[in-house]
Amino acid sequence: MSSSKQPSKQQHSGLAARPVEEATTDAMPAHLIQEPLGVGVAPVRHEEDRFTVVALGGSAGSLEAFKQFFQHLPSHTGLAYVVVTHLSPTQEGEMAQVMQHFTTMPVMEAKDGMRVRPNHVYVIPSNHDLSLLHGILYLLKPTQAPGRRLPIDFFLQSLAKDVRERAVCIIFSGMGSDGSLGLKLVMENFGMVMVQDPETAAYDSMPRAAMATEFVDFVLAPEMMPAKLLDYVERPLLGRPPRLSENRDDANSKPAHALQKIFLLIRSQTGHDFSYYKRNTVFRRIERRMNAHQIKEFTHYVRYLQENPHEVEQLFRELLIGVTKFFRDHEAFEHLKTHLRPVLQRKETDSTIRVWAPGCSTGEEAYSLAMLLLECLDAVDPSRYLKIQIFATDISAESIDFARTGLYPENIVADVSPERLERFFQKVDGHYQIRKEVRDLVVFALHNINKDAPFTKLDLLCCRNLLIYLSGELQKNLLPVFHYALNPNSILFLGPSENITGFQDLFQPLDVKWKISRRTETAASLPRLANFPFSLSSHPMALPVPPVLVPASSSARRDGGPFASLIQKELLRTYAPPAVVINSKGEILYVNGRTGKYLEPAPGLSGMNLFEMAREELNFEISGAVFRATQSREDVVVDNVRVRTDTGQQVLRLSVRHLGETDNLAGLLLVVFEDQPTPRRLRLGKQSASLEQRNDVASALEKELQYTKHRLQTTIEEMESSLEELKSTNEELQSANEELQSTNEEAMTNKEEMQSLNEELLTLNMQYMARTEELTQSANDMKNLLDATEIAIIFLDNDMLVKRFTPPVSRIVNLMPSDVGRPLMHFASNLRYEHLVRDVQQVLSRLTRQEANIQAVNGQWYTMRILPYRTLDNYISGAVITFTEITSLKQMEKQLQESARFAASIHEAVREPQLTLDKQLRVLTASRSFAEAFREQASELPGKPLVSLNGGAWDKPALRHQLHQLLDPESDQMEFNDLTLDMALPEVGRRQVVLYGRRLLHLEQPTNQVLLGVKSIAEDTTP
Repeated sequence: MSSSKQPSKQQHSGLAARPVEEATTDAMPAHLIQEPLGVGVAPVRHEEDRFTVVALGGSAGSLEAFKQFFQHLPSHTGLAYVVVTHLSPTQEGEMAQVMQHFTTMPVMEAKDGMRVRPNHVYVIPSNHDLSLLHGILYLLKPTQAPGRRLPIDFFLQSLAKDVRERAVCIIFSGMGSDGSLGLKLVMENFGMVMVQDPETAAYDSMPRAAMATEFVDFVLAPEMMPAKLLDYVERPLLGRPPRLSENRDDANSKPAHALQKIFLLIRSQTGHDFSYYKRNTVFRRIERRMNAHQIKEFTHYVRYLQENPHEVEQLFRELLIGVTKFFRDHEAFEHLKTHLRPVLQRKETDSTIRVWAPGCSTGEEAYSLAMLLLECLDAVDPSRYLKIQIFATDISAESIDFARTGLYPENIVADVSPERLERFFQKVDGHYQIRKEVRDLVVFALHNINKDAPFTKLDLLCCRNLLIYLSGELQKNLLPVFHYALNPNSILFLGPSENITGFQDLFQPLDVKWKISRRTETAASLPRLANFPFSLSSHPMALPVPPVLVPASSSARRDGGPFASLIQKELLRTYAPPAVVINSKGEILYVNGRTGKYLEPAPGLSGMNLFEMAREELNFEISGAVFRATQSREDVVVDNVRVRTDTGQQVLRLSVRHLGETDNLAGLLLVVFEDQPTPRRLRLGKQSASLEQRNDVASALEKELQYTKHRLQTTIEEMESSLEELKSTNEELQSANEELQSTNEEAMTNKEEMQSLNEELLTLNMQYMARTEELTQSANDMKNLLDATEIAIIFLDNDMLVKRFTPPVSRIVNLMPSDVGRPLMHFASNLRYEHLVRDVQQVLSRLTRQEANIQAVNGQWYTMRILPYRTLDNYISGAVITFTEITSLKQMEKQLQESARFAASIHEAVREPQLTLDKQLRVLTASRSFAEAFREQASELPGKPLVSLNGGAWDKPALRHQLHQLLDPESDQMEFNDLTLDMALPEVGRRQVVLYGRRLLHLEQPTNQVLLGVKSIAEDTTP
């Protein structure tokens, strides 16, 4: 049976694992695996030493959680506490001092060789790894770099193996995933796991990584943990449910019957049969779940399973709980590499290396084999091309899906060397993912090892730490199948606690310690293979040997109930003589009457088997009759069968009848012993040893010999028939395998296409995300732009419905956020303007802009612009109304007008003729006295060039030069005085004019204007 652990449904990353042996030492340092009291003898634990050890693991932000935990914990609990945290090398002894403030229990820093005592708290020292062996703490120098150390996992692995079910693991706040591997070992050894509620953790990475494993009993806040911890520790002592050996007479709590019902519920919901699992392990798993729910009776737990299907799934996962990791037992993989090289050297170029890893769980071991094979190929001959094909199977669909992705947490650095990380992994979002070229070597598939047909023609079969959880009967069936699946001289790789005892003829040990064996040339016997229930076989398997020749252990009897009633009714209806009911293997299921005259217990460790218990004189006749009845499917009667009894010889009739009238009795046989009248001389044995008697004996022996020959011939024919059927089945399986391989190739092609399409979609998605970010940024920029300008804007659609607006609009039109989608004409405005709707309609119909200066009722002025709303593809999709406040401009305009009028009045009041000129020397203003003095129309002067006045009389180079000097911003000249010009003025005559000029300033800044004044006008006396 394959086994697995499923990934967490609460958090998508969690690790799955398949069952691992309960007493391995792979996680312990080599120098700590020792026998202090002699070879193979462990220290004796006294009853007072059997207390619970609580491991508290935490990292960043865990100090507050420790404080809450210990402050709510009584001082005398009878438990020992070991605090394991991530400490910097400089924190010498500080942690223990800090923890002492939280509790009245003695808190001390762990020392090398210190024995753990109850009601004490031990704190891991900085820059050390901590382990526990036989109740004693040992310190080790870390072998990993500071960034890769996992001190919590390291301690939990040794804790689980040392105190087993008395181990409690509590994971507090922290970063990373330290502790998620060790807690599975605690659960594997029937301990309890508690995790801080992530909502209460300062850093929730460690709690969430622990919860992702799905093997957490309680998720609580730190202050609630002590009460639950003490309740859990006390409960197993008071209410542990009975095991198989307890309360056998209590009809209301029969564990054996309840266990069968639990198996039935699991099989009904998951489709997997756990009846082949070792009972002791199964019971301990069930007890753990019962303790977690405070259920004392097995029958109550069966009821709980019926009412809670989720608990069935949880129990199913816990039955498969285990720990798996990359290159588990590094030394074992190094030895495997040594034995694999000859296998690879014998392979022909362009051939395929076929590997099968049943019970692959989350794929760590399958990928480890792939990496190992790639390294072996490089060492053997890099130029030779050998295709690698690894079949990794499991019964858990979730584990298979997890394994296919090949994405693992960062804590695998403790098991994978930096060279392998660089070559076979790539970093993805804080995780390590198997590279695609390695993932392509492994084919993951759902497969149940105890019923599905095996993969064949294998060069390596790796089945580690799975067989130890299966019953001995199933193990005996699986090993011949493994032999059948392997090529000659191929490798079988088992776990350190598994062996091939009883099958030394099929496998030759290569490494006894690490259980590496070579498949021998011996062909597997047909009876061994025929016992395995291949579900893909379309041919019913014939009995490999007659039932009389197959020694079988006694199966469970069908005592009481409807079965006995049916048997008794059948006997009363047909027979009264002594009789027994047997199956095809001769196992006695029911006895009627006194059969001691014909049967007697067989010597040695024997079960209730008819062929073993029959008296010597009856053995031949009973086995022959049962065989004929089985083969012919008809009832058989043998007369004149003699048996020696205490009163002498007895003649009897032996009958074998099929019981097939009801489904419950189908396949069973009724063997009846019916005494016949026996001559007195024969019964007393008084006849002489005459020639006739000797002839009878010889005749009987000859008859038995002939019968034996017939049986032998029949057996040979059946064996040949079975061989032919097995060959036919093998051909069908090979054909099916080829079809599956073809389908797999098509699937791989589709996978490549899908992956290519997925990459394109990812690229497109990244483009969309980039575009979305750009649009979001643009929208943010636009919003901030509109908010910064404080311009009131209304966006309308073609139906004049409000699409959106900026907040300043509310000062002009009474709009609220809920008014989006309503027509504009439904709202009143604060404008002294009645044609807003008309203007919008004109813009939408004529596609021209409208602009107007409008005053609001509160006196503010706005410039209203109405423009068509054009999309990027030049499509008109409504209108945009903007209101720009110009109140200050209006006020300034008014002030300027007043200033202009004031300046004009000053011009009028000044008697001297004056002009104000702009940068182009055009007249801006002119005084009335200037117009009168030079005979010009005062109203016509503004805007005229200076050089055109009086018929061009003012076009003097000296005057232009002086004026340009005043207008030049780089010039320092601010004025000129007494510039005398001789001018010929129409209607006036020749005159001598004295001029002055001033640069006009505003707030000490040039205005690009000049003032030109006439100081005096006199007649020109020049001849």
